[in-house]
Amino acid sequence: MKYITSIWTTIFIAAVLIGVRISDPALVEQLRLNTFDTYIKTITQRESTRVILLNLGEDSLSVMGQYPFPREVYAQMISDLRGASAGLVGFTIMFPEADRFGGDEIFASWVKNNGIILAQDADENGNSKSAPYVGTAIFGTGNPLDWAIRYKGLVTNIPEIEAGAWGHGLINAMPEVDGLVRRIPLISQINNQLYPSFALETVRVLNEKPSYTVKVNDLGIEEVILRPHRITTDSNGSIWINPNYTFKEINYVPNSLPNLEGSVVLIGLTAKGLSSQIPTPSGLRSAHSLQAAALETILSGDSISRPVWADLLEIAVILIGVSFIILSIYYLSIMTSLVTFILTLGLTSAGVFYFWNESQILIDISYSLIIFILVFTSGSFNNFYKQFMLRQLIKKQFETYLDPKQVYLLQKNPELLRLGGDRKEMTFLFMDICGFTPISEYYKNNDDPEGLVLLVNEFLDAMTKIILANGGTIDKYMGDCVMAFWNAPLPCDNHAEMAVKSAIEIEAKTNELKETYKARGLPDINVGTGINTGDCIVGNMGSESRFDYSVIGDAVNLAARLEATAARHEYVEYKTIISSYTKDLLPDHYKCVNIGDIKVKGKDELITIYSPSYKKI
Repeated sequence: MKYITSIWTTIFIAAVLIGVRISDPALVEQLRLNTFDTYIKTITQRESTRVILLNLGEDSLSVMGQYPFPREVYAQMISDLRGASAGLVGFTIMFPEADRFGGDEIFASWVKNNGIILAQDADENGNSKSAPYVGTAIFGTGNPLDWAIRYKGLVTNIPEIEAGAWGHGLINAMPEVDGLVRRIPLISQINNQLYPSFALETVRVLNEKPSYTVKVNDLGIEEVILRPHRITTDSNGSIWINPNYTFKEINYVPNSLPNLEGSVVLIGLTAKGLSSQIPTPSGLRSAHSLQAAALETILSGDSISRPVWADLLEIAVILIGVSFIILSIYYLSIMTSLVTFILTLGLTSAGVFYFWNESQILIDISYSLIIFILVFTSGSFNNFYKQFMLRQLIKKQFETYLDPKQVYLLQKNPELLRLGGDRKEMTFLFMDICGFTPISEYYKNNDDPEGLVLLVNEFLDAMTKIILANGGTIDKYMGDCVMAFWNAPLPCDNHAEMAVKSAIEIEAKTNELKETYKARGLPDINVGTGINTGDCIVGNMGSESRFDYSVIGDAVNLAARLEATAARHEYVEYKTIISSYTKDLLPDHYKCVNIGDIKVKGKDELITIYSPSYKKI
């Protein structure tokens, strides 16, 4: 569990999640696409004023007969459009085979003389290896052929019709992992040549430009330029379609068109059972409807884009955000880590929405938020569990040696118990039962060793309560001896006074118990107490998983020597002996009797000892 709850576990989880994002599996891509769909739905719907859809639906079939129509019908259609003052006309219907009725020449003449855009279809099984296309200018540090979507072949119109068209464009869409179409390639690669999309070619003819320009960098295709339009693309030259445009739709019937006054008209098949519907996040759409949306997206100048640097930005944000979250969890307070987490979520969201609201740039927020939440949850759980176990360890270590209130304070501030020691001034108390041998012989003679244990435990329990009540820490029990100290692990400014106060109360309690024991027929019982104040090293001695909170220093040894002195016969009238170091720290209302100077083992100089008065002045 130690390793599971360490910072490295959280770092490992974060690294795995970041690796998943970098590899970008289908599940992550689908999540990102769903997020983008949500963004796009926020765009206000608006009707196009320049693009009209001319539908060949059931009404058209009822008038013009069985599909496919003779080419003369399409010639009549162009004638009607010119009579209605239509502008540029685009056919998303293809004419790959000769007309069985022999009307190709008539239709070709109308195509040639009336500014018609024809569709081409990039297809792996297409027989054509090349077709008419517009040349491309390239600038930048890369080659678009390395990035553009590649196809092996083309489906084209018959040469008579193809030759007269003013423009030719691919009507291919690019399904995502879920089969829905959200993007179309502006340019595609076929046999090392770049071919424009139908929408791009329509824009070129509208602006009477001879060609278009592709800007490429080391990360992919950056934009397609067709002045006055600069169209930002993704790395493979595709653009996102804004599906929120609506278009005026007309069901074609010969000789019945309204005034179209210069509108761009896209013609497509919509009759049930004949048209191929394209699935999109906004529902099924016909080919000419999809191309119309792409065309309007380009013409509007507010196209949706996901630049080539978007992936790098998302990964960088994830790395920075995860780093801040992990560092805050393991090195700052719980509240600070929570604030850091919330700020990370807020700043990331604000940045993403800024890009979208200001420039309609698609930056994925979903995976970033997921990884932030997972890392924060994992790290917080690990840290919480680690802190919980530490608190349990503190409780186990100190509950019998400290007052419950002090244990609680240690649990709230475990940093006070870091592994290692601190030098600090402390006061130490050693207390021992005097004349223990007669007591043990009494129980031995009565064949009652258990009774001796109960007596000692009863006596030490009473003394322990006094020490704990005065803020002391029980360090250890050594048979019938108790070692305690003050000013650690929790600070105690009046540690000398509290130790002496405890000794006075211990002696008073001993006198009470003597009467009780006397009534039970037990031998007389007395205590000897030694107290000293001085600097020492205090802290956790051991390892992080198993430690012993204790003290090391000469001041401890001197307190033990004073307790032994108090137990000697010549000092029997003084049950509590304190050093001059302790006496100098006592308040004035304590009266101390100078017993004299003694020499203790391990010290060359004489030590002046005192016995505190039992009454305050």
